[in-house]
Amino acid sequence: MNVDKVLPTIIEQIPAPVGKETAPLKVLLVDSWYDNYKGVILLVRIFEGQIRAGDRVKSFATGSEYIVGEVGIMYPLETPQTVLRAGQVGYIYFNPGMKRSKEAKVGDTYTHTHSISKVEPLPGFEEPQSMVFVSAFPTDQSEFSRLEDSINQLTLNDRSVLVTKESSEALGAGWRLGFLGTLHCSVFEDRLRQEHGASIIITPPSVPFKVIWKGGKEEVISNPNHFPDSQTVHGNIESLQEPYITATITMPEEYLGKVIELCEGNRGEQESLSFFTATQVILKYALPLERLVDDFFGKLKSATKGYASLDYEEAGYKDSNIAKLQLHVNKAPVDAVARVIHISQAQRLGKEWVSKFKEHVDRQMFEVVIQAVVGKSVVARETLKPFRKDVLQKLHAADASRRKKLLEKQKEGRRKLRAVGNVAIDNKAFQSFLAK
Repeated sequence: MNVDKVLPTIIEQIPAPVGKETAPLKVLLVDSWYDNYKGVILLVRIFEGQIRAGDRVKSFATGSEYIVGEVGIMYPLETPQTVLRAGQVGYIYFNPGMKRSKEAKVGDTYTHTHSISKVEPLPGFEEPQSMVFVSAFPTDQSEFSRLEDSINQLTLNDRSVLVTKESSEALGAGWRLGFLGTLHCSVFEDRLRQEHGASIIITPPSVPFKVIWKGGKEEVISNPNHFPDSQTVHGNIESLQEPYITATITMPEEYLGKVIELCEGNRGEQESLSFFTATQVILKYALPLERLVDDFFGKLKSATKGYASLDYEEAGYKDSNIAKLQLHVNKAPVDAVARVIHISQAQRLGKEWVSKFKEHVDRQMFEVVIQAVVGKSVVARETLKPFRKDVLQKLHAADASRRKKLLEKQKEGRRKLRAVGNVAIDNKAFQSFLAK
């Protein structure tokens, strides 16, 4: 409706892009997608100069050189052209093709190889930083290769996912995946399960932490298993820091008390409170990112019956009293279940862990001790009682010495069994424990 009036108005009132066709080439990468036959196809805007098939171009971000195979415009599908000029938006792909989507970095600048010294890259380019990390393991290790192919296929069109291989004694071979946020992580997981039929175990999301050593060196740790132990912290580390965000929450005034209570309960620090209208409140809080990924948005929606909106931006790293919480089974650490948390959460979370894990571990012929450990301190403990054979079944009730001897023999046997016995924990136990 009224399209015949809208389009001419756009042409008249919105100024045309400016740029010199005779100037050295300056191309901005806007987007990219993967084609099975052509490789990575780039959607670009030409700021200066001209580009055509056969030109040699170079990326400022990666330093890689390519030969242009084809240029064109989206009209609405890919329509080849002989040349793209300053002011145009179009597509290009290379010959030989760009094989990896990670080479196409949105915001990157391209120019002719002979003009590299004459051109300044366009401002504003930043590498995407992963802020939410999970570990992924196949439920059956025989499916490792198929799951790896599925992850590689998804990352072809999602270059912001960081993928590194890792291994767990409990869960076997898997991957450490980095995402831009919790929604990004959730969508990737859903696509793996629905589009590729993957059966996977996903650990709870974690965030990177910064370690500042006494020599001045800074290190960002994204895997809880690599977090330094308490002895190292006291001896060689100047400070530990965790990432914070500035959250802006808009909601009706009637829910203000519940939202403040939620933020304060998640170690938030109030920055401002203002009224947008007579009934709408804008609340700003500094929150640890670790609390945001722990389903903070879901809790916010629940507290406000869906009326609140949340926006946030990074606020850098701040000093924090954090430590690694780990699960031990018969004093052996379970590397699949580790998390870096604020020390104030240790006891509550530890009790939840040991109680939940006890439900999913099978009873053994010996006593199984499940502990939640922070540094050298045990913050929670549960004991799984062993199967017990009635050695007194055929014994006469009055034979007290024989009764005592048999019980001591059974007790000694259990002590020896516990010393050499290993607790076999099935993958299903981890899958149930890690389920939300």
